[in-house]
Amino acid sequence: MKKTLTTTLLLATALTACSTAAKPEPAPVAKKQETGAVAWAPCTDLTGPDGKPLKDASLECGKLPVPLDYAKPDGEKLDLALIRIKATGDRLGSLVFNFGGPGGSGVDTLGLASKAFASLGTRYDLVSFDPRGVDRSSGVKCGDLNKFASVSPQSADFERMMKEFAKACAAESGKILPHVGTANAAEDLDRIRIAVGDEKLNYFGLSYGTQLGAVYATKHPKNVGRFVLDAALDPSVSFKERAVTQAKGFKQAFDAFAKDCVAQTCDLGATPAAVQKDLQIFLKALDEKPVKVGDRELTGGLAQTGVIASLYSKMSWPVLEQAVAAAKKGNGEALLSMADLYTGRRPDGTYNTMMTSLQAINCVDSPERPTDADIADVKKATLAVNPMMENGGLSVICRYWPVHGTNDDAKRVDATGSAPIVVVGGKGDPATPYEWAPRLAASLKTGVMLTYEGEGHGAYLSGSSCVTRAIDTYLLNGTLPQKNATCPAT
Repeated sequence: MKKTLTTTLLLATALTACSTAAKPEPAPVAKKQETGAVAWAPCTDLTGPDGKPLKDASLECGKLPVPLDYAKPDGEKLDLALIRIKATGDRLGSLVFNFGGPGGSGVDTLGLASKAFASLGTRYDLVSFDPRGVDRSSGVKCGDLNKFASVSPQSADFERMMKEFAKACAAESGKILPHVGTANAAEDLDRIRIAVGDEKLNYFGLSYGTQLGAVYATKHPKNVGRFVLDAALDPSVSFKERAVTQAKGFKQAFDAFAKDCVAQTCDLGATPAAVQKDLQIFLKALDEKPVKVGDRELTGGLAQTGVIASLYSKMSWPVLEQAVAAAKKGNGEALLSMADLYTGRRPDGTYNTMMTSLQAINCVDSPERPTDADIADVKKATLAVNPMMENGGLSVICRYWPVHGTNDDAKRVDATGSAPIVVVGGKGDPATPYEWAPRLAASLKTGVMLTYEGEGHGAYLSGSSCVTRAIDTYLLNGTLPQKNATCPAT
């Protein structure tokens, strides 16, 4: 799924665990000794949002060698980067996280947002990792991202730039590109399970992490422990369906933001319709005349990215209003900073591999290589539902991708024989719209649905005590949510 939950995680506060009553699932079995495959040591390369070294004695990092090509298990290896926070109480085992993307760094995200999962850390070692092709795990590199990140999807140069981008990826990361897909990452998850000494994998996947977890459960149903898949993605969707459904989701989120903004005296317009119209005009004007921000420029593409980033969480709506209002007056610093957080641009001007890894994983996960007509069709369809998101989605970049996509290994989901898997969907989720959650639960065959009625990408981090209670109770005590359980909006 497009975009990790890092933005939401940074805004989230620590959530409190509670309990409910229902039939509990058996406790996960934790071995007393680890296999020794990971040599844990203090983390040395973590940084905070300000770019300064992040020092936290509770954080441990390590590496796990896995096959580059699982068809050649004894061949060349790559090192997966891992992070761990040891359980503070009576340990049940490890709980492995993937925070989304695809392409998000689990090492960085858990390091920055560990307090959001503190209740789970009382019984579990909290573990995350940079998936293959991401940052410290042979991260995909594609040249100078500064020139690619600023291009608007509506720009006449967009397709040409995406072609250059794909060529740069092949030149710098050709060896890793065929091996970064979700099917291989699922095998890596099983290697992690073995390395931390657990008989069953206990897993918390958010956004794209739900696809990774679903593929793992399909490949290794008997190894599924306690699984939560929050902000569910339906892996079976085509590029067009994904683009159109997300365009609808972000339109719904923007409409909710505009309505809320106007209700509180909005600096962006007197009515929700005026807010949208004025913003569209402003974004188009930025393409013609960007706003200077130091030695950089806030282009229409970067401004649009900043707006989209802020729609992931209701908590960032006030920041969005202030940032757009300031940019319209000539100060684009806040909106540019929001775009930088989304694209993984660091304070020193370098980038993590979020955007490059995302494209690499998505394109290898699908055999779709769209034609001119296909791309035009997607653009027309997205424009019809959301005037601010007219684009070809993944179809543009994957058209030029230097390696073939896989067959259905990353799309076929059927976890028959696994333990129950809790699938969470939010009615106001813009990035992984609600309709995908029940579809994923049904495809799994073992899915148990939990619905959140509120806004935001990711229900656990929404601030809903109902959602937190249901998920914590399941992961800590094994008590599943009631059938078709629903939590109200906060």
